[in-house]
Amino acid sequence: TVPTRPSSRVWQSIHVLLARGLDVLRIWQHRRRGRCALRHLDDWLLKDIGLSRAAAAREASKPFWRP
Repeated sequence: TVPTRPSSRVWQSIHVLLARGLDVLRIWQHRRRGRCALRHLDDWLLKDIGLSRAAAAREASKPFWRP
């Protein structure tokens, strides 16, 4: 028998899933970097962006997968 090739619809679905997965990874990386940066801001900069030290600490302590 001749092996069948997956249809273009299957490849399109795989492409969409991979693209979405990469998007999620980019979002997670962005959150991790942002939360790490919050830990290093001084009180003046936190005040300038409207965050208290406690609010920044709460946000920075969240896992990267949580919005």
